[in-house]
Amino acid sequence: MEIQIKKVETKKELQTYIYLPEKIHANHKNWLHPIYLDEWTFYSTKNKIYSYSDTILYLAFENNKPVGRIMGIINKKYNEANNVLQSRFCFLESYENQKISDALLAEVEAWAKQKGMTQIIGPFGFSDKEPQGLLIEGFEEPTVMVTNHSFEYLKSFVELANYKPKLDLVQYKVTVPEIMPEIYKRASIRSERSGFIVKEFTRRKDIKPYIRPVFHLINETYTRIFGFAAFDEKEMDEFANRYLYLLDPRLIKIIVNTQNQPLAFVIAMPDISQGIQSAKGRLLPFGIFKIFMARKKSKQLNLLLGAIKPNFRNQGLDALLAIKLLESAKELKLEYIDSHVIMEENKPMRAEMDRLNAKIYKRYRIYQKEL
Repeated sequence: MEIQIKKVETKKELQTYIYLPEKIHANHKNWLHPIYLDEWTFYSTKNKIYSYSDTILYLAFENNKPVGRIMGIINKKYNEANNVLQSRFCFLESYENQKISDALLAEVEAWAKQKGMTQIIGPFGFSDKEPQGLLIEGFEEPTVMVTNHSFEYLKSFVELANYKPKLDLVQYKVTVPEIMPEIYKRASIRSERSGFIVKEFTRRKDIKPYIRPVFHLINETYTRIFGFAAFDEKEMDEFANRYLYLLDPRLIKIIVNTQNQPLAFVIAMPDISQGIQSAKGRLLPFGIFKIFMARKKSKQLNLLLGAIKPNFRNQGLDALLAIKLLESAKELKLEYIDSHVIMEENKPMRAEMDRLNAKIYKRYRIYQKEL
């Protein structure tokens, strides 16, 4: 039968789009459900990102059965800032049939060309804060939040559709050290003597005054990160509201100056993947308790975000953050650290992983194609 492609236009079609991956991955033990309440928020028109992006959602059908999905994005804010005509595909899912992915990709490409775009990249969402790239190594490993665990065949399908590698991302795992590396100790002592103050937290409400200042620091420091578009203040609040309830305040560290202005920060959280898996991504009625229980029992620390103000680099702030975070990880009896995805060309961050004797255990690839 021919593959039919349909634009998602109704709430029922959006529901099919959102829940289709769990059917495709039904027997995929290492795949991780999304948190569906967050999915509905993400695809809501209340999401501020849609105000400066063109988007489209497609479903693929075979014999009237949904068999694939894709999202097309044109981030106009990013394109204007970088003087490009770039479109993106993301959230591509398909059963093992190349005709499905071919039809979905072709539909997004046609849409992008109609909008005047000359290039398409993917998988890549609105920014680097969504899952990015197709998994190309580490298929036997479990998934952590906000990463993509695609089937191996999807990589082949995308390449056969004439997509070429754009860049790779790597993901590290490291054992929490029993003894802090000497280089960190020396650098952190030097930083503390310079008068820098480390803010540590036990309550979420104490974090809230720092949310916007930290995001402004992200806007300042992430400008060279591939695909990054600066947050406005409404987006800052929306992004924080999506994740703050899941975080453990003890794993958020912010370095400030004497005027209480953030100069550097790191945000991490215990891995809650087993709780999400047990809840199948549903927070209600009891899923949220499964997630919180998983957080308490977790042995893995997941790094999420971090930055240092450019003119304060090479002053030991990274070491000071690392020492404080590792101390909290040990207090919480966490044994491993997951780095989250790091661009292969990000030498400073990869050097930090090397100092901790971390090992790459997953690799992802973003592709590109001229239109």
